[in-house]
Amino acid sequence: MEIIALVAAGACVAGFVQGMTGFGFGMASMVFWSWTLAPEVVAPLVVFGSLVGQLLGLGALRRAFNLRRALPFLIGGALGIPFGVALLHDIDPRHFKLVIGAVLVVYCLSLLLVAELPRIRHGGRMADATVAWIGGLMGGLSGMSASAPTLWCVLRGWPRDEQRAVFQSFNLTVHALTLTAYGVSGVLTAETNRLFLVVAPAMLVPTLFGLWLYRRFDDVLFRKLVLALLAISGAMLLISGLRG
Repeated sequence: MEIIALVAAGACVAGFVQGMTGFGFGMASMVFWSWTLAPEVVAPLVVFGSLVGQLLGLGALRRAFNLRRALPFLIGGALGIPFGVALLHDIDPRHFKLVIGAVLVVYCLSLLLVAELPRIRHGGRMADATVAWIGGLMGGLSGMSASAPTLWCVLRGWPRDEQRAVFQSFNLTVHALTLTAYGVSGVLTAETNRLFLVVAPAMLVPTLFGLWLYRRFDDVLFRKLVLALLAISGAMLLISGLRG
């Protein structure tokens, strides 16, 4: 019963965070789940909860979705996942998390302190697809697929709704592919399937409330919130890496 309450609490808080920002489910839920649940249980729960949150938020952004802009992210992310999975056998995940976590913390905190963000206007779709490929690789290797494309969308300087429509569709694609891979490879057990039935209803209302709050943000507040959460994501990676 304690495990059920813990899973529900993590899903509730993480759903609220994802509803507000379009990402961050894994970061928020890990605060509750990583200390008690086994990694082979946590990973599917994070992917499942993230996928449910993305599906709940799609309707609010359908008018801002631009397939031509999102397509390089979707293709790049899908191509990056198998590379990340393959590298699991050759790269020390602990060192990887420490490096990526340190970069996110330092860079995102620096951007929060500057008066005006730098804008990246060069590179076109190839640059977008490359960043998405990095995100897919990071997803396959560490589960942190959202960091690179989310930060890239902020630096592109696109309007808030367009940013969120891009990285939310990217996350939806990556999580759907990952969950499918889990099912095919036998990672999903009877225990994780039972906990899925806890996660989905627990996060429903908090996610919708987060979406309601999101509509009241302006572009500046949304940018600061995203950068702050990315910095926290980096800190969580650092903690995970230090724990080994």
